[in-house]
Amino acid sequence: MRAAGIFASMERGQVRNLIAAVACLTVFDVAMGITFPLLSLILEARGIDEHLIGLNAAMGPIGIIVAGPLVPVLARRFGTVALARGLALMTAAVLVLLRLFPDLGLWFVLRFFLGAGAGCLFAISESWIVQFAEGPYRGRIIAVYTSILSAGFAIGPFIIPLTGVESWTPFILGVGLMVAAYVVMGLIGAPTQTMTEKERSSFWGFFFRAPVLLAGVGVFAILDAATLSFLPIYGLRKGLDLATASIALGVMIGGNVFLQIPIGWLAERLPRPLVMTGCAVVAAASLFALPAAMGTVWMWPLVMSAGAAGFGVYTVSLFILGERFSGLSLVAGSAAFASMWGFGGIVGPPIAGNAMQVWGPDALPIGLGMLYVCYAAAVVTRAVQRAGR
Repeated sequence: MRAAGIFASMERGQVRNLIAAVACLTVFDVAMGITFPLLSLILEARGIDEHLIGLNAAMGPIGIIVAGPLVPVLARRFGTVALARGLALMTAAVLVLLRLFPDLGLWFVLRFFLGAGAGCLFAISESWIVQFAEGPYRGRIIAVYTSILSAGFAIGPFIIPLTGVESWTPFILGVGLMVAAYVVMGLIGAPTQTMTEKERSSFWGFFFRAPVLLAGVGVFAILDAATLSFLPIYGLRKGLDLATASIALGVMIGGNVFLQIPIGWLAERLPRPLVMTGCAVVAAASLFALPAAMGTVWMWPLVMSAGAAGFGVYTVSLFILGERFSGLSLVAGSAAFASMWGFGGIVGPPIAGNAMQVWGPDALPIGLGMLYVCYAAAVVTRAVQRAGR
């Protein structure tokens, strides 16, 4: 069933809330898709070493983790639409400040607030998506969502070669898209989210109820943050020019737009652990082959398959979240997913930067590939344990 047919089967309220989620995603995608590679390349051009670039990039996920628990409180007080609009304006203001004040110390503070604003928008939109994905097409609805997420992330890397890294242009484009999202969100009605004391306390309990699911989100988050921050720099280290190195990141992310829907379709029909393991194995194999392929025509399919399969772990994790949990548990799970993304984003860039500095640029794909091998082993082990009960 095509995406249009999926949405045709949804109620009007579901579609309306999906549009609201897309508006939030636009803000999140622009904030992360543009600023991760853009700001890292700016710091690289200034001669900042990889260690400090990685630490600076980690401030965004720290902001997500710190601000995440505040989302239910603020949503209950102001409503999700008003909260999302305020966060869009805050994120736009932070982008302006990043361009106005290039001081590295201040950038640590600004990237914290950038992550806080964009991460809260992500949590709001994803909770809507999971709520309204109920039904026989759950896998493909979630896959459409992750495809949209990928499309937004791909905007930044493709813009950078056209604008360069030292002009106002990419910052102005990012601010303009956020203002557009602010306007759209004002036209949409969305459900108000509330949370009781029991829901808040169940946030930590979810970590013990679904450790493999959360590990999958964490593995994807490490891949996502490390490649957003360092894949363009990796390309430069391997002899690519700036345009090609930036486009390689766009291809890695953009390939997900076309390949998440088949992954969602497989998740509807095959055992979910099998699909999860297959994604992890394909991602690992592609990453291991990448160093030898850089600068050749084989680089492009490997970059695309590594990103799509790596992201596929997250798509299937969302599928299982909506399938296994509902009500209070679903709210707790969505919050835990966001926290794992933040955790992965914190540890990914510094580890990637330090590894590249110590062992050379190929430590980036090899290290990420090993991470996916370990995750595939964890999924298989968990599936065998369940089958033996």
